[in-house]
Amino acid sequence: MPVISVMNYKGGVGKTTLSANIAAGIGNRGKRVLVIDLDPQANLTLSFVNIEEWKELDQNARTIKHWYDQYLDYNQDISVKELIISPSSVNTRMNQQGHGGQLDLICSHLELVEVDMELSSKLGGPNHRTIQNNYINVLSRLCCKINELKKDYDMVIIDCPPNFNLITQNAIVSSDFYIVPAKTDYLSTLGIHTLKKHVDSLKQKYNQTLQALSRRKIPPISPEPLGIIFTMVAYHGGIPISAQREYISQLKRSELPCFDHLLRENKTLFASAPESGVPVILKKTYNTQGEKIKSEIQGMIDEILFSIGKGEG
Repeated sequence: MPVISVMNYKGGVGKTTLSANIAAGIGNRGKRVLVIDLDPQANLTLSFVNIEEWKELDQNARTIKHWYDQYLDYNQDISVKELIISPSSVNTRMNQQGHGGQLDLICSHLELVEVDMELSSKLGGPNHRTIQNNYINVLSRLCCKINELKKDYDMVIIDCPPNFNLITQNAIVSSDFYIVPAKTDYLSTLGIHTLKKHVDSLKQKYNQTLQALSRRKIPPISPEPLGIIFTMVAYHGGIPISAQREYISQLKRSELPCFDHLLRENKTLFASAPESGVPVILKKTYNTQGEKIKSEIQGMIDEILFSIGKGEG
């Protein structure tokens, strides 16, 4: 059960759109996919459920924020299974298409940003060994609970906050792979190398701490970059415009892998998808532009599955 995080320090790069469409596309290939929304903006959550459904989940304490609250307030080590829902619209559409897949969701919450600040209070201790143990306990919390779901799902996709806080670090520790969506402009690509350095540093620190503590029940981590996916790409004459081609070329010369398939810009098509609860990849499209976008997303899914050894490319 591979776990893939989708992350970028820069917001507004199509991270949520990409997460929703990849998850739905893989689910529509007959796979069981769990999506975990860790972004406090909760845009991915509201791409699959409406606000009234979310309010009911909030009242019943069935969001990832409430799960963390149980740990922070009562030090309870509970499963995440009670948080999981099956959004009706997207699953109905997949059932109509007859491929037998399933997409489940763990919802986010606007107050998740406060949870992150409270988690930092768990990192201290009276001595070095206690601090080390608390560090592992906080960062491995989500990973341990995701591992309990291995028999239930073929893949887990985590939508991360646009920063490197403790919630994001929980996602990285849980992940086998990560994807970096990026607009082809200066600000969106600026922090990508820094992000990779932070992931590599976290991996080293976490594994060294585990080794020092001899915590053998918790495995070391090794999150690997699947690559950069270029989003919101403007085309002219069948190719990306020249300014964007320059940024694409620069990043392709770097140490990070890049996907061959790009996600072109179409504000009308993508903006209307969350209201219906059905991502673009599953929608009926009635023009060439829509079909091209769906084909590009399918190509990205092929690349993902090939890279993780779950497909033929």
